[in-house]
Amino acid sequence: MPSCPALPDGFDFTDPDLLHQRVPLPEFAELRRAEPVRWIPQPHGLAGFADDGYWAVTRHADVKYVSTHPEIFSSCLNTAIIRFGEHIERDAIDAQRLILLNMDPPEHTRVRQIVQRGFTPRAIRALEDRLRARAHAIVRGALAQSGPFDFVTQVACELPLQAIAELIGVPQEDRAKIFDWSNKMIAYDDPEYAITEEVGAESATEIIAYAMNMAAERKQCPAHDIVSTLVAAENEGNLNSDEFGFFVLMLAVAGNETTRNATTHGMHAFLTHPEQWELYKRERPSTTAEEVVRWATPVNSFQRTATQDTELGGRLIRKGDRVGLFYASANHDPEVFENPDAFDITRDPNPHLGFGGGGPHYCLGKSLAVLEIDLIFNAIADAMPGLRLSGDPRRLRSAWINGIKELQVTTD
Repeated sequence: MPSCPALPDGFDFTDPDLLHQRVPLPEFAELRRAEPVRWIPQPHGLAGFADDGYWAVTRHADVKYVSTHPEIFSSCLNTAIIRFGEHIERDAIDAQRLILLNMDPPEHTRVRQIVQRGFTPRAIRALEDRLRARAHAIVRGALAQSGPFDFVTQVACELPLQAIAELIGVPQEDRAKIFDWSNKMIAYDDPEYAITEEVGAESATEIIAYAMNMAAERKQCPAHDIVSTLVAAENEGNLNSDEFGFFVLMLAVAGNETTRNATTHGMHAFLTHPEQWELYKRERPSTTAEEVVRWATPVNSFQRTATQDTELGGRLIRKGDRVGLFYASANHDPEVFENPDAFDITRDPNPHLGFGGGGPHYCLGKSLAVLEIDLIFNAIADAMPGLRLSGDPRRLRSAWINGIKELQVTTD
């Protein structure tokens, strides 16, 4: 196998300082070419695990293979989060196994079969008109700003929060709490937020407690919402209050952070590729949202842990080794995508892995995310067709989220 000289010693794809600056697409390209499954050494325990590194998986086909073989590559053993803080206690990692993202079959299968009742095509269609009205109201509110405004807080963050509130029956006046708690949960790598891991853990506890209270209320007094559906009768295959709490915890990140960042990256891509923005305003292609997600890849990586010795990409993966799935790399794989470095809203087919690589953990809320992205860009194109950048994006410092925390734009 050819060597990979372009990767410097000590280079780590989960270094939060790296993602603070950029997604390492040139290094991913080099690994796909020369060493598609590569051992990335780390100082012992750096990522919060009692080990010395992980395998970086960079090709589309290999990411799909790992994703679709949960019996060999576990989400539960070390969770799907590829890097925690160095000083996290193992108990805190193990506690996260209660989140759907970090379960393996058959427990994952049981819980997912319950919660996916809230994400049926019928359930999503029922939200469409309300979310369309909300998207237009959000854009009108941003348009009322005089001068430049932050696209993230004024536009991108609002529709995902309101969609979650609609979906699970959170009163709209509480959505700011959910936004604040979810930000704190994932911002421990970014010094600007001055958030400790303890504050992040407290925020997670707040979300869980909020959701458990909601579940208890709905058991006493059911309403026409997903909460009532999911918790109505535990002995009939529904969620208990703890399970519902952890489900809302996952939604707060998976349904909020990811769609917000996809929307922000998408807007930045449009405004730096003006020919695509003109095409979108003129034709509104139905393929747009999928390309926005491919281009943005809001979750740069998740991980799995090998349950047995196995071979992948010509390398021997030992039982207990952590395996990093780098979706951003897979989504730029030239074996799968023609001209992968181009932002092309007419791209079709578009078998990107921005919603996961298939298998049991394929994104539960994919259809809702696509709907939200379509609705918000339609609303922006209708009301703010002359939107333009007034500053460079400010990126989130994170080990695994490809986030933008501020994007100044103007309509003046």
